[in-house]
Amino acid sequence: MQDENSLVEYGFRRVVVTITAILCALLEIIDTTIVNVALNDMRGSLGATLTDVAWVITAYAIANVIIIPMTSWLSKQFGRRNYFAASIIIFTIASFLCGNATNIWELVLFRFIQGMGGGALLVTAQTIITESYPVEKRGMAQAIYGMGVIVGPTLGPPLGGYLVDHFSWPYIFYINIPIGIIATFMTIFFVKSPKYGEKLKVNQVDWWGIILLATFIGSLQFVLEHGQQDDWFEDSLILSLSVAAVFGLILFIWRELTYEHPVVNLRVLRDGNLRIGTILTFILGFGLFGSTFIIPIYTQSILGWTATDAGLLLIPSSITTGLMMPIIGKLLERGISHKYLASAGFVIFFIYSFWMYSLMTPDTGSEHMFWPLVVRGVGLGLLFVPITTLSLSTLKGKDIGDGAAFTGMMRQLGGSFGIAIITTMVSRLAQQHRIDLLPNISAIDFKVQQRIDGIKRMFMAKGFSANEALDKAYAVLNGSLMKQSTVLSYMDIFLYLGLLFLVCAPIVLLIKKTGKRAGKPAIDAH
Repeated sequence: MQDENSLVEYGFRRVVVTITAILCALLEIIDTTIVNVALNDMRGSLGATLTDVAWVITAYAIANVIIIPMTSWLSKQFGRRNYFAASIIIFTIASFLCGNATNIWELVLFRFIQGMGGGALLVTAQTIITESYPVEKRGMAQAIYGMGVIVGPTLGPPLGGYLVDHFSWPYIFYINIPIGIIATFMTIFFVKSPKYGEKLKVNQVDWWGIILLATFIGSLQFVLEHGQQDDWFEDSLILSLSVAAVFGLILFIWRELTYEHPVVNLRVLRDGNLRIGTILTFILGFGLFGSTFIIPIYTQSILGWTATDAGLLLIPSSITTGLMMPIIGKLLERGISHKYLASAGFVIFFIYSFWMYSLMTPDTGSEHMFWPLVVRGVGLGLLFVPITTLSLSTLKGKDIGDGAAFTGMMRQLGGSFGIAIITTMVSRLAQQHRIDLLPNISAIDFKVQQRIDGIKRMFMAKGFSANEALDKAYAVLNGSLMKQSTVLSYMDIFLYLGLLFLVCAPIVLLIKKTGKRAGKPAIDAH
């Protein structure tokens, strides 16, 4: 087995390897959210329904979460550099094909292929950065990687909005092509490939493990993406896929623990830090993607903003996180405990959530949300680096790749669970709030009568008959009721999200140091 110190880079080579890995991680993550603002244009030009066009997001997400757990194994089979370069090439070619798709199902297929290439970029980039830095500087390495992972989801919507507004939707895919070509050459010339034993023969490959993993993850991701719109378990397909996900998981765990050459090394979860880290990463993904998902919906559907404006709102938060990353890396290098930083991050994220809960109204301005979003950026910075470094801190050699695959998968699944649960809760809570608010607009109430009469007169002044004007007045009142009940449901989401993070803060402090040198910071326990 290769000495892992031989993978450490110094000077110019480390800078180039770091830039290459960050470029690839950014490419993958931006593409997760960049299409959100272009769905309407895609639907119009490809003649698709809203349900059909949602598959553009679903196909990419399913491919991502299937390939992420397998990346470490594939790197060992084909060589890290070869696999990373091939993934960039697949991603880049698929981006070109997405831009040239002539119908919606072509686009969905090419997005799936793009997701297969993209999922590998995220985890392999993390492994490359981790191994390119000496052990004592891995906190800084994760900080640099974290800048790409945290900033990426926020850059997607404004960049997508700009490209759609000024060019057309295919350009959200074409923008990947020059970056992909540059990253491919940089990978071939600068990235080292560790040697981890012999490759498996075709008959030794864990084909059943791959099939069970795809069944479990693919079914789960579909259920999470489409559960709410299909009324969850009332729908036979959602029910069938939920059963498939449960049995797929059970059989997959049994297979991987009993097969000699498993496609996913579950035994690496014996490491205490990694076990804790995967749970915390799941919660981090829940908060990161959940809050990134709900803010653009609130600003567009309630406040009437454009997609570009909604995306731009999140940029101060991303810049704050980016500025926090190297500071957190330095604090870890100086021996400040991961758990204290992560616990502070959970508390600060709670403050952000509670702040958003207290200021949301049907006409909140962007100036009201600026400072809460800056606080969000500080919280995410304090969470991402300590949790990621803690997860990989006591792993060695090939186990680092396996650990990175687990944390990457859990972050993506946390985001999927977060979006699915938030979507469901918004729908259910809005209905409940509407029922609670209805008694306040009784037709016999004098103030309600005055308002209805005022709206009715306004429509009559525009030339509508008395009956038509009255119907429209009731419709306006109903619209105001729905808007208010939706805002109340968003407020509830932020409150519950904040409470979830607040509960995690003391739990993190209970973490016992694991690793070979318990007296040292976890970053050195390698």
